[in-house]
Amino acid sequence: MDRIELAKGLNFSRIVYGMWRLGDDTDTSTAHVRAKIDACIEQGLTTFDQADIYGDYGAEALLGAALKEAPELRDQMEIVTKCDIVAPIGKYSDKPVKYYDTSRDHILASVDNSLTNMNIEQIDLLLIHRPDPLMNHHETGAALDEVVASGKVRHVGVSNFKPWDWELLSSAMKQPLVTNQIELSLLAHDAFTNGDLAFLQRHDIAPMAWSPLGGGGLFGADNAGLRAALTKIGEAHGVDDAAVAVAWLLAHPANIMPVMGTNNISRIKALSDAFKVEMDRETWFALYTHALGHEVP
Repeated sequence: MDRIELAKGLNFSRIVYGMWRLGDDTDTSTAHVRAKIDACIEQGLTTFDQADIYGDYGAEALLGAALKEAPELRDQMEIVTKCDIVAPIGKYSDKPVKYYDTSRDHILASVDNSLTNMNIEQIDLLLIHRPDPLMNHHETGAALDEVVASGKVRHVGVSNFKPWDWELLSSAMKQPLVTNQIELSLLAHDAFTNGDLAFLQRHDIAPMAWSPLGGGGLFGADNAGLRAALTKIGEAHGVDDAAVAVAWLLAHPANIMPVMGTNNISRIKALSDAFKVEMDRETWFALYTHALGHEVP
């Protein structure tokens, strides 16, 4: 599988396995989690995406149980996690409202909790999960620098940030932000034209793409024309519709890294099928036209 260098010594597999649904599976046993990890690694998919909030603040511990049982896996993986969302669920069920916390104390505590939950000594990449309207960029930036300097985190980045959010935070940091995880798919394509992706390209920042299949919306009745186009291309390459939708993202020169979340082992084993699709310019624009619902201007 292709790989992307986000920073010196930090290389990610081009497709990332997203673990936000790990706790939703009917089988959350350590053996089943291990089977998913093995299915990824066998095809060169070595990057795993977590967040403290996933699984009602329980998904990190499910990964941690698998790593405790098979610690040798850690050396074959790059682990991403996120912090700053405080929601009235799980360990925060007593909170009266959902909010964001980018204070130093919260970031440092979140890092320690994530390390403990996942049974690891270092997080490869820590992301601020959502822009915080109350963020003190000097405090947040210093905290991110601090967790890197401590050795608990290798690199830092953000998620769902606009270019101005990125510039504000990075202005108060010594460490560079190495990625922005944003929503990107055939159904969520605004970033291709609103400046979000252009900003990242301008700074040679490879983005991560969450919900690359539009939360399953690609396969709904409302998108029958797009689904038919995906199927036709997939049949020509011997892959399913999902692989074509992912290939559409991979074809973009921004080096997009789709974050794929599925609990189905068969689907996990097929994630690398996206590389079997030849996505030329005309094919790319044909799918884009279906997604827009009209031809480009």
